[in-house]
Amino acid sequence: MDRTAGWLGCTVMTSDLGYTCSCCGAHHAQLPMAYGFEAPDLWDTSFEGRSDSLLSSDQCVIQDQAYFVKGLIEIPVIDSDQVFAWGVWVSLSRQNYRRAAEVWEAPERDQEPPYFGWLSTELAIYSPATTNLKTNLHTRSVGERPFVELEPTDHPLAVEQRTGISLDRVRAIVEAVRHAGEDR
Repeated sequence: MDRTAGWLGCTVMTSDLGYTCSCCGAHHAQLPMAYGFEAPDLWDTSFEGRSDSLLSSDQCVIQDQAYFVKGLIEIPVIDSDQVFAWGVWVSLSRQNYRRAAEVWEAPERDQEPPYFGWLSTELAIYSPATTNLKTNLHTRSVGERPFVELEPTDHPLAVEQRTGISLDRVRAIVEAVRHAGEDR
């Protein structure tokens, strides 16, 4: 699999912090503070239009066998008041997915206990792989993406979520994403 392919179709949120890219030398007026993926890694366009599959901006079902919800891995930026976020997909059991869907528009959904799941988005800048890291998905108020809490392991992504990252690390992430697949 082309590890850069996962960046295609991702969405970006920015801050007004400009920076000069160490890869291309260009000055960029905004520093992206979030990247998100349109579908879980297992999604394939052949599932589109099938009665047993669904892909929305928040939920995904594949052949009535795999169930996903989109959430945010939030990473505190320690030398600012901002948060860097990855918009990722988490697979849930059928039972947990049905419960999450049942309360999706309910005002009290933020009272739900977290749902155990597996990270279903490969973030190619991390090694080892991020797919199948253990998570807890915490629903929040209606209209807010759920919070994805990674199991507290020594995986670099889990460490960053626990300890935070610097603005320099955000710039390094942005450069790696922006220039993925380029020979440098």
